[in-house]
Amino acid sequence: MEPKKITHFLYVPFTGLGLYGGYRGKRWLRNRIKIFTQFVTPSLLAETSKNFTLWVSWRHEDRHNPQVKKFKEYLDNIKDFKSVFTYSGVCFWDDKYPDEIARSRLAEAVHGSLADLFPAIGSVDYVYMTIQPSDDCYHKEMVEQIQTAFNKMPEIQALGFKRGYIMNYRTLELANYDPDTTPPFFTIKFPTPLFIEPWKHIEYTGPYKSPEYIGDKLKL
Repeated sequence: MEPKKITHFLYVPFTGLGLYGGYRGKRWLRNRIKIFTQFVTPSLLAETSKNFTLWVSWRHEDRHNPQVKKFKEYLDNIKDFKSVFTYSGVCFWDDKYPDEIARSRLAEAVHGSLADLFPAIGSVDYVYMTIQPSDDCYHKEMVEQIQTAFNKMPEIQALGFKRGYIMNYRTLELANYDPDTTPPFFTIKFPTPLFIEPWKHIEYTGPYKSPEYIGDKLKL
């Protein structure tokens, strides 16, 4: 079977998620960016396949934040992989809000992000969206393995990882991470027409309202 044309986003919800309006001040943001550049960037550069685009989302008010601008310049100067910033909020369900508010926020975030995403999507059959938290790293073959698995199993709508490690950034100590529920380290395969239409985008995902429920909504 001939492989389908894809765009693979590694999605980083940098601000806007959860409590405190998803932002805890300049020092907090500076530390988050430091963690990303110190740990996540080398992880991305180590990926055996660079066939992905790093998608970093922010709140509306972050567009003119000097720290965000400097971070964008830093990523734009990396030539090994592409990156795109959006400023319309978090593009997955935020369970810190009542359902109707969460649904409305998600629709606005997806709709507001599309103008920046369209050039990165291009003319493809599917859009893969991998959740890439700003302080987490994947195995160096993650991108390659996800794309190969979707190609081999076209009926599958989502893939994820259930086991991993937790690291103390200060001491570099490692511990096993084996949760009983599905952690937020998964990839959703969207047919492109559904990805780019906000309400269809949401309904396609269920919507799942917490990572442990994604297997109830999509064929995992």
